[in-house]
Amino acid sequence: MAERIGRVYLVGGGPGDPGLLTLRGKECLERADVIIYDRLIDPSLLRFAPTSAERIFVGKRADHHPIPQPEINALLVARAQAGQVVVRLKGGDPFVFGRGGEEAEALVNAGVPFEVVPGVTSAIAVPAYAGIPVTHRDYTSSFAVVTGHEEITKSRPAVDWERLAGIGTIVFLMGAGNLPEIVRQLTRHGRPASTPVAIIQWGTWSKQKTVHTTLADAVEKARAAQIGPPAITVVGEVAKLGERLRWFDNRPLFGKRVLITRTREQAGTLAALLSERGAVPVELPTIRIEPPTDWAAADRAIEALDQYAWAIFTSVNGVRAFFERLEARGYDLRALKGVRLAAIGPSTAAALAAYHLRVDFTPDEYVAEAVVEGMRQFALAGQRILLPRAQETREVLVIGLTDQGAIVDDVAVYQTRPTGDAAMARQLFEDKQVDVVTFTSSSTVRNLVALLGNTAPALLAGVTIASIGPITSQTARDFGLTVQVEAAEHTVPGLVAALEGAFSQ
Repeated sequence: MAERIGRVYLVGGGPGDPGLLTLRGKECLERADVIIYDRLIDPSLLRFAPTSAERIFVGKRADHHPIPQPEINALLVARAQAGQVVVRLKGGDPFVFGRGGEEAEALVNAGVPFEVVPGVTSAIAVPAYAGIPVTHRDYTSSFAVVTGHEEITKSRPAVDWERLAGIGTIVFLMGAGNLPEIVRQLTRHGRPASTPVAIIQWGTWSKQKTVHTTLADAVEKARAAQIGPPAITVVGEVAKLGERLRWFDNRPLFGKRVLITRTREQAGTLAALLSERGAVPVELPTIRIEPPTDWAAADRAIEALDQYAWAIFTSVNGVRAFFERLEARGYDLRALKGVRLAAIGPSTAAALAAYHLRVDFTPDEYVAEAVVEGMRQFALAGQRILLPRAQETREVLVIGLTDQGAIVDDVAVYQTRPTGDAAMARQLFEDKQVDVVTFTSSSTVRNLVALLGNTAPALLAGVTIASIGPITSQTARDFGLTVQVEAAEHTVPGLVAALEGAFSQ
């Protein structure tokens, strides 16, 4: 019986922004046994691979090739011949100056099946992220992509500079070190010294930097701006459009590294909103959600749901935990027939809507005190109210509703427990890897402070602290922290809007 031969996928990972990975590229990563990846790959792309997949770094720099290309070729062949599914994850597109052609040839010679998965090439994506269209009806209908690694000392250079100089837009990849020679050759072959030039470093990454200049001044300005690899140089009239069409690096939170302290399950929404505004989300969950210590009170309430006039939900976690328990006890939504529903805010209301339930009341301000005041309109005297919420919480709702004559059953359906890596947390702040810390509840404050220990006030003194609302802010202040940003609307979108406003001033 013949041994099973694996398969190699030559996958273009795009120029940096993980959102530019293609769907086919993601599918290949999801089935990989081994991933062999380059230096300019965003590490977050590796999360698509199975946890069991082996990850092998073979990154190169212009002046440093720790693993020579022939060894990489041999590695691809060997792993495939051993029956593994191999993903060769390359920056940009594998066939645009990515040496993917050489790797494909090696696979063909060895009889190894392979597939090429094109990627978004940096030749187009990086200028686009700098607001530069490589073609434009008013400027040029042609563009060329050239390696900037061309050896200056070659007696017969591969670049035909005379013809190249006449092309409308010229995109030089990896040419930061050869910029003086690029300028010299273009001007020598007739390109005006006044030709607009844009030099883009770390294009599509959160540290993208663009220098707008001309051929005459390109070398001096690049040196002054300390431009180094990876960088792309765009030469042509379209380069000047970047100053008008700039959209990526002028977003309000661009480049800000924002720590997310809420649970891993809930971090996604906040991370997505921050990313849209140019921030770099840094996830460090400080709490995790667990079942309550005892389900007895919740189970009694579920058995007697027909006796409640209201159920008031104070968090998305409470909604999720309550309905999971309801189902586990053999009930469905019909058990809530006749029970009116209140939600502390729009996120909690949306969580109920996911169960096709419409709330009867949401306060104008999303805090417990506002719930208490708002519920006065419903004449609660003698009515029984269910509060399915966290095991550890403030007593404002219970006291306020009881004072109105309601019979309140405060039922624990989940509890928050501290979590997180203390060493990692301290390292983030000691290495100045965080610009902003977001707190979405008092428990996130308490648990981050616990992770950082006695050094918390000192470590957090140099960052912007953003709170979702006044209760969370007060908890932060109780620990000696200074809150610079507080959401006017006490929701995750409200918190992001407050940050956007703070950094747009």
